[in-house]
Amino acid sequence: MAYELNLPDIGEGLTEAEIVSWLVAEGATVTVNEPLVEVETDKAVVEIPSPQAGVLLHRGGPEGAVIKVGELLAVVGGAGENWQTETSSEPVVDPDPIVFAEERPLAADAPIRAMPIVRKLARELGVDLAAVTGTGAGGKITRDDVKAVAAQPEAPAASMPTEDSSFEGETLTAMRRTIARNLTQSWTEIPHVTVWRSADASRILAAKKETGLSLEALLVKAVLPVLAEFPEFNANFDGTALQISEGAHVGIAVNTEAGLMVPVVRNAETMNLLQLSEEITRLSSGAMERSLGLGELTGGTFTVSNVGAVGGGYGTPIIPYGTTAIVSIGRAEDDVVVRDKAIAIAPVFPVSVSFDHRVIDGAVASRFLNMYVDQLESYGLAR
Repeated sequence: MAYELNLPDIGEGLTEAEIVSWLVAEGATVTVNEPLVEVETDKAVVEIPSPQAGVLLHRGGPEGAVIKVGELLAVVGGAGENWQTETSSEPVVDPDPIVFAEERPLAADAPIRAMPIVRKLARELGVDLAAVTGTGAGGKITRDDVKAVAAQPEAPAASMPTEDSSFEGETLTAMRRTIARNLTQSWTEIPHVTVWRSADASRILAAKKETGLSLEALLVKAVLPVLAEFPEFNANFDGTALQISEGAHVGIAVNTEAGLMVPVVRNAETMNLLQLSEEITRLSSGAMERSLGLGELTGGTFTVSNVGAVGGGYGTPIIPYGTTAIVSIGRAEDDVVVRDKAIAIAPVFPVSVSFDHRVIDGAVASRFLNMYVDQLESYGLAR
């Protein structure tokens, strides 16, 4: 009997997903738990497995289609079973041996395994993805593959639309739509207040140079004792109840080509500096590659955003929905500082803390910021 597989809720607050790549041909045989399709959610690219053994009788949409949670994604049934949707009159394809996209010869109707950001790059560079050999996992086409073809003297050109005077907007990816929705929810529902200070960055930058570790790891290490002193900053808030977290699950803002992602360092307070640096490097790389699981992108209780990495300075960072605060550190630039009543020139960080005024008062936020600045300026002392 045919099994109708609807798109499950595979993420916190997930409402829809974009079909990235079908891994099994319609009419091909599948086994239990064999990956059927890759979908892009607001957090990651996820493989959806087959719920039973049988034949893939129906695909719920083509690659690039957006379907909502609960809508029909696929149908798996017996060989030769005559199943079709109420709105579709297409005959069921006779079963063939299982064929994955990466095993097929390049053809006009062969699915191309490339994520939306890769497809967008190909359009921008005028590269025909059908002529690109993927070197990624499972034969996926990567950005480097597209760039390599584009760099060739005669790159295969993608068909371009005829230019006219009208403007055609580009549909946002599932991730970009979710970023827009979440930021709108955060900004409209959370009463944001931001406080600023500058911090002498001399010691922490010297520690970075001495250890060779990531600046993000040093910034997180410096905030951990501050979170222990001010637990309301390391918390989740649903609008009614404030839940103080026992562990510091620190989100790290990562700027990727697909959009801003915030992987989470679990129980950061239990890690030494080297472990923190290794974990942040792993998570940042995974965010860039879109290879992180949903569990690595959810559950944060506080966020550190190093906007200085992209040239940023002072700002008003938006609090990730469900948490109470975020700290932003800008690019260090030489400025005048006072040391022991003497004027000196030193690298200075712009530091911003945005907080939810429903649960944190301004005086408490100022004390939090002052302690964090002290941690940054005294980095390496008594450690």
